[in-house]
Amino acid sequence: MALKKIPYASVTLLIRDYLSTEEWAETALVMKQLRPVKARGYFTPADLEVVCRWKSPRALHYIRGNTAAEVRRLTKQALTTRSERRRLEALTSLRGVSVPMASAILTLLQPHRYGVIDIRVWQLLHAVGAVTKKSSGVGFDFNHWYQFLTIIRSLAATHGVRARDVERALFHAHRDYQKGVLYAGKRG
Repeated sequence: MALKKIPYASVTLLIRDYLSTEEWAETALVMKQLRPVKARGYFTPADLEVVCRWKSPRALHYIRGNTAAEVRRLTKQALTTRSERRRLEALTSLRGVSVPMASAILTLLQPHRYGVIDIRVWQLLHAVGAVTKKSSGVGFDFNHWYQFLTIIRSLAATHGVRARDVERALFHAHRDYQKGVLYAGKRG
């Protein structure tokens, strides 16, 4: 997906203009549905399906290929480790969980610390020079995700908002600058 020329000299200025702390209604509902996960310390297969329907319903078939024991064990590992690398590795060990899906899982539980990495936000970061690799915005690994986290957490601190608010601003800005249509709907 090509982007139109973006008239911002920096990502900080772009965020300033697109920033909102108001969560999308559908996303707020999913976050509320997942509150028991925090107290429990792990996901059930049904919880994982909720995230999948929100992020990428195309992956449901794969997500359903995980046993309840696998989902519990790997999500518990992800939610209890202090290592971002181990967190991502545990989540992406589940069938149907790519780096973007793992980032969605974390975002829906901890929006102050995480945002969803996807083609849109990465392409926009690339267009404004905040990242220099993977201009296509696909095929992420830990290093791409960690670079993304570092950027959105820094911007969140600068603007006094959550990491999710920064990611959502990037997502929204991409819609304004994309050429053509990337997806029929919006992640909301």
